[in-house]
Amino acid sequence: MTTGSGEAGFADGESYAKAAQPRQFIVTLYGLFSRDHGGWLSVASVVGLLGLLDIDEAAVRSSISRLKRRDVLLAQRRDGAAGYALSPGGLAILDEGDHRIFRRKRATPADGWLLAVFSVPESERHKRHLLRSQLSRLGFGTAAPGVWIAPAHLHEPTADILRSQDLHGYADLFRADHLAFGDLAGKVRRWWDLDQLEGLYSAFLTEHGPSLRRWRDLPARDASAPGGPAVDERAAFADYVRLLTDWRRLPYLDPGLPEELLPPEWIGIRAADLFFSLQDRLEGPARAFGERTVSG
Repeated sequence: MTTGSGEAGFADGESYAKAAQPRQFIVTLYGLFSRDHGGWLSVASVVGLLGLLDIDEAAVRSSISRLKRRDVLLAQRRDGAAGYALSPGGLAILDEGDHRIFRRKRATPADGWLLAVFSVPESERHKRHLLRSQLSRLGFGTAAPGVWIAPAHLHEPTADILRSQDLHGYADLFRADHLAFGDLAGKVRRWWDLDQLEGLYSAFLTEHGPSLRRWRDLPARDASAPGGPAVDERAAFADYVRLLTDWRRLPYLDPGLPEELLPPEWIGIRAADLFFSLQDRLEGPARAFGERTVSG
């Protein structure tokens, strides 16, 4: 999912520093539930589920309209019910986001780097802005003017995005190793805004740490299995949707940077531990509750 980018990419940069917006919760719902239903959800089910998060119907409908205008959602009626389906582009972005958001493994220095080098004529400066926006959305740092850098594992999604945006004619992608000179960890701190990231991770821990304390005794993964403990699935749904919506923005700012090059006891490791611990406990009951609502 994903989360993580331009607004059509579901992780608009303006939202990183403030509370998630209704449209981001809508995208979370589509990522969780729509793909088992042909990419479609009814308006009624989206309104009902987001009402549990205290998001009013007017805000939901307004945000759906914005996603429709951006060609992320397509209006469709099914069995007489009004609803929206993911556009092909929206589906592709969610699929790419799954790999990013649920990837726990970090890169290592030995994996190497991906360099994006681009040159855009002044007469097409709008393309330059779009290219920079897309690279930033993907999690690239800026090594030098016109030279952007990311962990090497991002080469496929980067190539796919540049092709889909018709930007591949302006850029070259290279696999690279850092051979010399200087302190690579210090350079990483300059290429990425680690101070901003630290603040965002800290806010994430503060917001969702209490959820882990509430759900600590809930067994991982099998919480909704027959014969398992009684679970408040509605509460699990609300906590999981909030958790996932807040988390999916972060892996696009921290694209799996090598732990060896990050500050000691990097807070992002603790934030990831929190996210995956809660995911293990909440995903099962949250999906069970949401699926009943969507299917009913």
